[in-house]
Amino acid sequence: MGLRHKDLVSINQLTSDEISLILDMADSFREVSARPIKKVPTLRGRTVINLFFEPSTRTRTSFELAAKRLSADAVNISKSSSAVVKGESIKDTAQTLQAMAADLVVIRHAASGSAELLAKHMDCSVVNGGDGWHEHPTQALLDLFTIRQEFGTLQGLKVAIVGDIAHSRVARSNILALTKMGAKVIVVGPPTLIPKDIEELGVQVSHDLDSVIPEIDVLYLLRIQLERQGEPLFPSLSEYATLFGVDKRRLLMAKPDLIVMHPGPINRGVEIAPEIADMPQSVITNQVTNGVAVRMAVLYLLIGGGAQDE
Repeated sequence: MGLRHKDLVSINQLTSDEISLILDMADSFREVSARPIKKVPTLRGRTVINLFFEPSTRTRTSFELAAKRLSADAVNISKSSSAVVKGESIKDTAQTLQAMAADLVVIRHAASGSAELLAKHMDCSVVNGGDGWHEHPTQALLDLFTIRQEFGTLQGLKVAIVGDIAHSRVARSNILALTKMGAKVIVVGPPTLIPKDIEELGVQVSHDLDSVIPEIDVLYLLRIQLERQGEPLFPSLSEYATLFGVDKRRLLMAKPDLIVMHPGPINRGVEIAPEIADMPQSVITNQVTNGVAVRMAVLYLLIGGGAQDE
């Protein structure tokens, strides 16, 4: 069994069986990163281009390591070093890269829909590395992998996603992926940070974190993205931290096996108290480690032998 599509631009493209396939494949790739020589010849001769038009440390490095550990040639292009600064369109960029015989392009862009647009103009595979407020599918997949690693299943778990839901592509992809795999999702935050129609995605809404914590298995904290907000959407960071930040007092109300997650970068003292990120309940560094394995699985399934063109 492979993936039905040549691209991964949205979680909606994946069935629950395909998500399970990616997670199972990632499980087999995770041990590669623990070897003294962290490389297998699986994608030797293939070329992966990381086209990142937004700043990124975790995602870009994770994709680069994933490609290199599969022995693919990895090329990194940033906005400042691309012809985009000279006015070139995404379509022209796509045609240029295609002429260089790229096998797969990972794109991160501030515009929602940019990954889908690129995929329509390229014969090679395209992976969405985060597009605007839309989606970040590989982040959701590595989050699901980490949760399954901790609990052995996703079915029936309760996950609270806390914070700036409105501007978060991570939240959107996680909601789609978690509900598809049988988890229950509660979104928590001030009304100004939660879209009005969010219940249509099959989630509950709460504005009271203290009432939610005792019943959940996973506490997923989002970074406050002030750079994506126009006018301030809450009075102050200190008030946000008081109402929705996680500290030791709040963790005392949680189940003993609750895990704390965050896609990074974290704002210590805002969405998470400084000491919480380093406590045993935190699996934030596991998410980063698992990201490489999950992206290896995605690359392999798209261009290594499991892909099937539409």
